[in-house]
Parts: sequence; C-alpha cells; structure tokens
Amino acid sequence: MSSQTARIMEHEINKKAEIDMNKNFWYADWSFPIFVALLSSGIFAGTHMYYVYKIGAFNDVAIVAMLEAGLQGAGYGAAAAFGASFLFARILEGSLVGILDIGGSLQTGIGIGVPAILLAAGITAPLENFILALITGALLGVIVGYVIIGIRKFTVNQSNSTFGADIMMGAGNTSGRFLGPLIVISAASASIPIGIGSIIGAAIFYVWKKPVAGGAILGAMIFGAIFPISLE
Repeated sequence: MSSQTARIMEHEINKKAEIDMNKNFWYADWSFPIFVALLSSGIFAGTHMYYVYKIGAFNDVAIVAMLEAGLQGAGYGAAAAFGASFLFARILEGSLVGILDIGGSLQTGIGIGVPAILLAAGITAPLENFILALITGALLGVIVGYVIIGIRKFTVNQSNSTFGADIMMGAGNTSGRFLGPLIVISAASASIPIGIGSIIGAAIFYVWKKPVAGGAILGAMIFGAIFPISLE
C-alpha cells in the first residue's frame, strides 16, 4: 500500500470518527442549549435567593453590589448596563471563538443584568417565585444557546476567519470599566460625602484589581449610610 493511499484512508477514518463524534450528545450542537439552559436556570434561581433572602447569588460581591444598590433605591442602571454589556459581548465571543465565558455571559449577564432590567421595568414575579425563576432562567439559557449556535453557523463555520474575535475577547470587561467613573460622578452629584466614599471604594478596588464600578457603589453605599442625605 502506497503512502498516499494510507493517508487517504486515514483521512477518511478521521472524517468518519469526527462525524460520529458530532452525533454524540456531549458534542452535538443541539445539546448545547440544554447545558446553557440548566446553568442559566440555576444562576437565575440564585439571584432569586438573593432577592428574597439576601444570599445565594452566583457572582462576585462587587457585581452583586450593583444589584443591591438598585434594590436600595439607587437605580438599576449600573447593574443593567454592566450585565447586558457582558452578556452581549460574551455571546459574540462564544460564537466566534467557540468558548463561552460562563462568568461573563451567564453569571453576570443572566444573573445580574437581566434581573436588573426586569426590576427596572417593574417585573418582579420571576425573582419572587422560585419555580418561576427556574423556568425564566432556563428559557433565557435556551435563547442564548440557540443564538450562539445560529451566529456560529452563519459566520465561523462558513470560513476560516474569526471575524475579529481577537477584538471581542474581553470586550465585556472593557465596556464595564467605563461605568466606574460614571458611578463616581453620579455619587458626587448626590452629596460630597457619598462622592468621597465612592472615590475611596473605586480606588481600593482598583488596587485589588477588581471591577472599579463595584467599589464605587460599595463606597457610596457605606458613606451614604454614615452621612445620609436629608430629603426635607
């Protein structure tokens, strides 16, 4: 048998093995939304636990602080923008590079961004009821899973290009950094002590290499409790 014939046979065997592997549940495209749905269901239910019992959210303290700031009446803009930017960026990133960042897309996006948007719109039922939270998270996960599969089929799978995936890597982190200064400015406009607290919190988190926005919110909340604003 010639070496060329051997290579052709090896190529056919590898191709057949790849086709068989793609039909496997653990590798098939159709199973991916199921995994994402299960993860999203648990994460959204964790946010429900935090909303009701103040414990259980699947996120860093700094990120949960953004949602807590909204619950305390400071508005859901920071949490919604931060979470939505992560979700959008990670969906594109996952589609283009084939790796889904669970922390950015699901924990931050589904766990913080979407709940903040719902609360801002006055929709509280998915966060007040555990079963409804599980269902809502699962439905969101299915949508995210199919969006990623759909984008991938019409982009990367059609060519060898990554369509700028190197730029999208970390896009959620980059967009999130711009929220820190905006939160500090907003806190300073509320009162000088709260603004100072926000600056101190942002500086500490910057040194710790944590999201500056979370530190700004925590600092503002702490100094706001010590130096409350008079509503009279």
